[in-house]
Amino acid sequence: MLDQDPHLPTALVDFPAPPGHPSEARRRWRFDRPARWLVAHDPSQVAGLLDAAHQLAQQGQWCVGWVAYEAAPGLNPHLPVKALPPGQPYAVWAVFDHAEPWDGQAISHDLPAAPWQVGPWQGDLDQVTIEHKVEQIRELIRAGEVYQINLTGQQRSPFEGPPAALWPWFMALRRSQPQSYALMLDARAASRAPGTVLSVSPELFFDWDGQHITTSPMKGTAPRGHDATSDQTAAEHLHSSAKERAENLMIVDLLRNDLSRVAVTGSVKVPALFELMALPTVWQMTSTITADSRPGVQLSELFAALFPCGSVTGAPKRQAMHHIARLERSARGVYCGAVGLMQPGGHVTFNVPIRTITVDTLPPPAPWRAHCGIGSGITLDATGPGEAREWEAKKAFLVRASQPFQLLESLRLEDGVILRQPRHLARVLNAARHFHFASDEAQCQDLVQRIHAALQDAARAHATGVYKVRLLVDDQRNVQLEAAPLPTTQQPVRVALAPQAMPPADAFIWHKTTRREAYAAFKPPLGCFDTLLYNAQRELTEFTIGNIALKLDGIWYTPPVSCGLLPGVMRATLLDEGVLQERVLYLSDLSRAEGLALLNSVRGWLDVDLASLTLR
Repeated sequence: MLDQDPHLPTALVDFPAPPGHPSEARRRWRFDRPARWLVAHDPSQVAGLLDAAHQLAQQGQWCVGWVAYEAAPGLNPHLPVKALPPGQPYAVWAVFDHAEPWDGQAISHDLPAAPWQVGPWQGDLDQVTIEHKVEQIRELIRAGEVYQINLTGQQRSPFEGPPAALWPWFMALRRSQPQSYALMLDARAASRAPGTVLSVSPELFFDWDGQHITTSPMKGTAPRGHDATSDQTAAEHLHSSAKERAENLMIVDLLRNDLSRVAVTGSVKVPALFELMALPTVWQMTSTITADSRPGVQLSELFAALFPCGSVTGAPKRQAMHHIARLERSARGVYCGAVGLMQPGGHVTFNVPIRTITVDTLPPPAPWRAHCGIGSGITLDATGPGEAREWEAKKAFLVRASQPFQLLESLRLEDGVILRQPRHLARVLNAARHFHFASDEAQCQDLVQRIHAALQDAARAHATGVYKVRLLVDDQRNVQLEAAPLPTTQQPVRVALAPQAMPPADAFIWHKTTRREAYAAFKPPLGCFDTLLYNAQRELTEFTIGNIALKLDGIWYTPPVSCGLLPGVMRATLLDEGVLQERVLYLSDLSRAEGLALLNSVRGWLDVDLASLTLR
């Protein structure tokens, strides 16, 4: 048994309100010091363990835990899976006498902040292998073996930080999937591997109050757009896609059949079909199936009928699982199994752990390892490159939550006046909403007041002179402000052209934060003020510290945000004033340009020595 920090909980739960009760608050609970642990070391023990835990919940206790995907043969002997690595449990449940309400914010104010980092994430399937396996599955579909197979791979990464840092990482993951069935369970005291589970899955496996069953399979994915127009286009394309609808409908039919095994005859309904859920990094398509359970049905019987969820297997389930065991390189473990909560009285809620990380919290000096599965449903219409892109889109939640970061604004303070303050405030609020540093209007207003107070203090303290103000906002909406004298910049400035294209744009390019990894490889060489960047399509994007203005045929142009750049405050001001127009600009345009400028809100407009730029 491992000792646990008394300031840290054993489990945290943050689930949406039960189906059919949308006006109720989220169910947020903190659990400390379990009364006992229930662990299944063999698939044959899982059914009995589930019923034992459920009986304890019916008698007034709380149970938090998970069931591994590989437990399936213990519930239905006809379902084939890989074996788990030796020593890994097939199910783990913590039993608690009490639950404490949790506000969803701080875990403990007694813990000092500690640095932590996760990544880079490395997959066990590269793009070529994914494309090859997708083609294998399409051949199986053509041969009539299956209609759909859910193919997955494992992402792995070291975790750098003390044990207490797992909790702020969980908070970061929750912000990356704010509508999720979020659950964290530290099971180091019960089993060594996986020691801790962090699940922020948005998919409901099933909710059962003893009579009514609701399940909401999730099939169909599209990356979120970079602005309102492209985001709406992405949503409409997903909703109208024949491929995505067919993929979703196959699983709806599978789950209807699964539910009919434990449901009152005629009670299986589909009240919602092809609904879209907006998550920070992707759009997801969901449908909802409901039923009334037969009197006397036990929890293990529900699992035997439904587990694993058809959305993570394919159809027909048994044949799809046979091919999954052959095609995938690794056991899935908690990923694609079930993670959930049993409340006093017996109400149970389980997610399908698709945005779920397990951490092998091994004793020192062994490094801690994090594992996360990523996958997609393969139908006949699937393409290898398309599925690889979908995996990258789903992986974005990991990248977003891989380390702590702050929102950042750089402002010009001149003789006691903050220039362009309303635009800066609007931009930092937009970022706060996007990253869920401020999740509702009350928190936004609180942040506005804190920023205003900090800026007013800075303005009073620097009534004369020109300063660069660096404004930082952390995930608790704490505001930090630094002001430094701004020296005059001699113009024109010399710049260098980037030696290679920028990586594809993501949230850390479209929003200004302290996460600057994308720019790290583009530091200007000695004697240059900055580096001019471009994307893989050879479109000009921005400088590392400002936007671009390029003069062609007597008109000043700047690239649209869709090329992959930060929408700067000075850029927005000059667009509104008519000084700039938006246009896609290419590397080839530099050879005929009449002028080039670097724009940012601190330094304003800086003419660039175009003659000094070495073109490629």
